[in-house]
Amino acid sequence: MASITMLLISIVLFVSGAVFLLCRRRLPVTNWPVLGMIPDILLNTHRIHDFITHILTLSDGTFMIKGPWFANIDMLLTSDPANMHHILSKNFHNYPKGPEFRNIFDVLGDGIFNSDNELWEIHRKTTMSLLKHPEFNSLLETNIKNKLEKGLLPLLSFVSSHNQETDLQEIFQKLTFDAICVLVLDHDPECLSMDLPFISCEKAITDAEEALLWRHILPEKVWMLQKRFGLGKEKKLSEACKIFDEFIYKCLDQKHKQKQEEKFGLLTLLMRGFEGQRGTSGDSRKFLKDTLLNLIIAGRDTTSTALSWFFYLLAQNPIAENNIRDEIKKHFGGRKWESLGVKELGELVYLHGCICETLRLYPPVALDHKSPMTADVLPSGHVVDEHTRIILSFYSMGRMEGIWGEDCMEFRPERWISDGGGIKREPSYKFTAFNAGPRTCLGKDMSLIQMKMVAAAIMYHYHVELVKGHEVCAIDSFILQMKYGLKVRILPINMNQAS
Repeated sequence: MASITMLLISIVLFVSGAVFLLCRRRLPVTNWPVLGMIPDILLNTHRIHDFITHILTLSDGTFMIKGPWFANIDMLLTSDPANMHHILSKNFHNYPKGPEFRNIFDVLGDGIFNSDNELWEIHRKTTMSLLKHPEFNSLLETNIKNKLEKGLLPLLSFVSSHNQETDLQEIFQKLTFDAICVLVLDHDPECLSMDLPFISCEKAITDAEEALLWRHILPEKVWMLQKRFGLGKEKKLSEACKIFDEFIYKCLDQKHKQKQEEKFGLLTLLMRGFEGQRGTSGDSRKFLKDTLLNLIIAGRDTTSTALSWFFYLLAQNPIAENNIRDEIKKHFGGRKWESLGVKELGELVYLHGCICETLRLYPPVALDHKSPMTADVLPSGHVVDEHTRIILSFYSMGRMEGIWGEDCMEFRPERWISDGGGIKREPSYKFTAFNAGPRTCLGKDMSLIQMKMVAAAIMYHYHVELVKGHEVCAIDSFILQMKYGLKVRILPINMNQAS
């Protein structure tokens, strides 16, 4: 009798355990007493973006992450397009950056990404006027071509001729850092040279971004304590802030010493456009520094990250790579790549589709952070108030079958081409790589131009081959860089013979 009882108990325990495991498989987080769901979050920080995507896939696109009861770090995760449209567009004025965002992203100071209301309007108006200047596209095209001719292509030629493995992500980061500094600071750090020199400001950007993600995971009191005593990632963030200040102020000092003024220069126009602006600090010099830092971070990271994932995806999809080359040959015949200017590149529909498909699967800015000023009800039915921290997962959106179909995980550039052979547009609240609503990225066109010019120049001369065995995965940061870089070999091709 005792043996039968023990057998029944064993069966009950086995079934209970199986049910528990099935539940855990359905929803990979547990709301523990006191600690909330933080243990599961911490265990998955090495794959945080895919972990969030898995949760949202099982939760119809919206899920509340419960933090420790004493920490006030509950987070509402969402990838629901209706929620995106509501927060970023329809009810935009109820979702400013707010004081909590400014506290977490204090490194950005009074720059455009950290600003609200009147200050944001000033940033937006001034920046838009510069981007619409009749000479801007000409300056942008000239600067990029100079960097390609004197920096990128000679470096790739050297690497290719010596059959060396190289980190293409690092090369793109140095390329875009140089390019944005030339554009907004009128200063070339010359990161992109044969010996790939270490430039502290360029590397400090990545350190700062990693720390900012951890500020969302750890209770504020914890990371504030780390900041005070110079511990962990907060130590690197503090060091990065000092490096940013030193680099940008030095460039500003050099600019003030120059007596001659160029016909058209972004830094000169920025200094004029923001003349008299002092921001929250009351310091006009710091306000200009914050403005420039925001532009530098945006110009370096988003474009370099997108280019890295673009060539990673092309290396895995040789048909797409061949289609781009065929398109270039069809439109431009035997003309040299230098002739592919802004206007000409706009005609490359398939290349545009490949870039958009890259941005869908790997948006450079993976997450955004919002909180309402007043209580609100989201289209998903979730009630939020001024204490609710909302995390918009742009990364997860590209991996939702309900948004992009059953083939959402496939690299399919054709989804961006209309039946008539033109570029197919998608609503910004569905394709959020450039944000949406009033805060849509002002540099969207500039970024696409730069990506197309770099991609065309490389593909005109080389085939990019992934190094076998090299692991490619996303880093745990707001910016979706590759954790271990992109190790490749650069193989020369003859464009007239390539097919």
